Amino acid sequence: MTTRILPAVGDADAARSVTTLLSQLPDAEPAAPVGDSTQLIDTLARLAGESLDELPEVVLVHERIGPVPALELIREVSLRFPAVGVVLITVDASPGLFSAAMDSGARGLVTLPLSYEELVNRVQSAAQWSVGVRRHLGASGDVFTGPGGTVVTVSGAKGGVGATVAAVQLALAAQASGRTVALVDMDLQSGDVASYLDVQFRRSIVDLAAITDISPRVLSDAVFSHSTGISLLLAPGDGERGEEVSDRAARQIVSALRSRYEIVVIDCGGQMNGANAAAIEMADTALLVTTPDVIAVRGAKRIVRMWDRLQIRKAEETTTVVNRFNRNTEIQPPLIQKITGTKIAGTAIPANFKELQSAVDAGRMHELDPKSIVKQALWALAGELGLVRTPERAESGAKARNDRGSIGRPRRRGDSAGHGKTD
Repeated sequence: MTTRILPAVGDADAARSVTTLLSQLPDAEPAAPVGDSTQLIDTLARLAGESLDELPEVVLVHERIGPVPALELIREVSLRFPAVGVVLITVDASPGLFSAAMDSGARGLVTLPLSYEELVNRVQSAAQWSVGVRRHLGASGDVFTGPGGTVVTVSGAKGGVGATVAAVQLALAAQASGRTVALVDMDLQSGDVASYLDVQFRRSIVDLAAITDISPRVLSDAVFSHSTGISLLLAPGDGERGEEVSDRAARQIVSALRSRYEIVVIDCGGQMNGANAAAIEMADTALLVTTPDVIAVRGAKRIVRMWDRLQIRKAEETTTVVNRFNRNTEIQPPLIQKITGTKIAGTAIPANFKELQSAVDAGRMHELDPKSIVKQALWALAGELGLVRTPERAESGAKARNDRGSIGRPRRRGDSAGHGKTD
């Protein structure tokens, strides 16, 4: 049996050493090393999207891989790709690290400098385990085997630019097209998703923060099933408890949600912390909402630069959404794109707060009039981002409750632009 091996090694010298030794292993088919955690996850997701059989049997993770720490990366790979055996490469062979690696989901540990015999034993053991898991998964259709759902984060350039409204409407659009959707409020100190959807629920994301193994039952206990069909994971009622959600906890929570829902929309608010930074780093699509005014655009530029400095997200991997758009403003989307260095969503959200006000005040954002140009633009944005099923692929029972015409229909900037402002 040929064993496919994917090394994840950031250091160039270590990568050459690992590649040379792997090429000597019997029946081994080593792939070119990937240089960081993001590239590893993207590679595995692409392969899993083609077929479970395309995944490598073994992934080698070097202890100095970045930007995600090695043990957290191993945990994420184990959660998202349970048929892959992960082996940690490390200098430290202490019982404490060995135990931590096993708790994270590793199938073995090899020490540096690398020994041929030790590497052979660990790789073969992990490969045999992987084959056994795949055999089991092949006989059990209800076991999650894919790369997971799509994660979209929505952040504000500053407070009050409309990030929460955008997150709520994107989730509603995806659900209306027949997808399973989770909406997460990760604005941990001042999240308002519950207020916008008229929800009172005592559990929150904090209830998952201290749990190391988030099972489907534990996850279902923490989420609120909204009348629209969306599953809500809310921010804590007491803002100071948001500090209990660490970046490591956030990674586990996002991975658990991704494995259970087709679409995961995360409202990150307008302030950064370790938890929502981890979510933005893991996201398939990171949206940054801004309004076309000097203060908000400066805030957007500041956030983009911070994400780049902290290796959270590159500017070119971020999509900026222009809210409260009006063709008569001096600051237009092309200028925002030039200032921030990000991509600009093709759909701009027109300015018209009047049609939102009653729904916002009543906490019934899910009952916003389908004729609302703001709603239509946000649902068109959901279509642009690939969050909705196209009509020909949607299931017959998954109609969009009189909103079908507004899903995924692109609008040109400036069309039906009203006056006032959106929230």
